[in-house]
Amino acid sequence: MSTAALPEVGAEREPLVGSPLTVTDFVRYQGASGDMNPIHHDTEFAKAAGYPGPFAVGMLQAGILSTYATDWLGAPNLRRFKVQFREQAWPGDVLTYTGKVVATREEAGETLVDVELACTRQTGGTHLKGWATFVA
Repeated sequence: MSTAALPEVGAEREPLVGSPLTVTDFVRYQGASGDMNPIHHDTEFAKAAGYPGPFAVGMLQAGILSTYATDWLGAPNLRRFKVQFREQAWPGDVLTYTGKVVATREEAGETLVDVELACTRQTGGTHLKGWATFVA
């Protein structure tokens, strides 16, 4: 991101709308990450734990959210990324990823851009809230 391309406070990235989540998505991510917790793919296990069924692996959506942000402002420019898990996502949920520039500032001789990110369910509930800082 060059200084000429510095986004204004309030600038928003076009939302990214995902496909409906499936248990297959969860299993694929679990295989890649090595986290095979059955609560994300075994209906009986999830029910025994008090849930209506398997639910999404939050780190999968966190990864998509980070890619959404870095595709916008550049992976080499990323200085900080964090997420907070707010609400579970379930098979069939359609998630929408959004981002907005909330501040620009100077720190240690660098121009920094602060972005708020979100991953929301079709219900309006927030699955993930995120924050990122990029250098301009």
